[in-house]
Amino acid sequence: MITIRDAVTGDTGRLLEIYDHYVKNTAITFDYDTPSEAEFSLHMEEVKKKYPFIVITEDDRILGYAYAGPFKDREAYKYSVELSVYLDHSVTHRGLGRMLYEEMEKRLADQSITNLYACIGYPETEDEYLTKNSARFHEAMGFTLAGRFRKCGYKFNRWYDMIWMEKMIGEHR
Repeated sequence: MITIRDAVTGDTGRLLEIYDHYVKNTAITFDYDTPSEAEFSLHMEEVKKKYPFIVITEDDRILGYAYAGPFKDREAYKYSVELSVYLDHSVTHRGLGRMLYEEMEKRLADQSITNLYACIGYPETEDEYLTKNSARFHEAMGFTLAGRFRKCGYKFNRWYDMIWMEKMIGEHR
């Protein structure tokens, strides 16, 4: 059975296992090193003070996670968040990312968040480290392209672009 719940500190090891794959094998994240459990736990607790940090499970095994963070740290941006989602690389294309994002949207709308943003590594030409799948996923979720920074991330001895995508989920009153 698939369930979505709040992340807890005891989830850190499994979340890092999921993230580690992307750090070591992809340019989906521009991190070169996987954070320590202590660093990741601190990050999770900081996020949870203000925003959702959720996991998706099947039969109590964590298959992925998503969280929101501040888009920028100034007060004027308080209705905007940046989203992140990571799935176990062996369970992609099952609709789990969609389920996580739909739950995030509900929770964030309840917090009066109006703008969602995603920062996405983007290749000029797809390669073994980075495809355009994340951009396609976000487009399917209703995000639109907001901007592109060319050759701003360097990983695996090559340059990658980064795009920002956005989605409005609330009224701007």
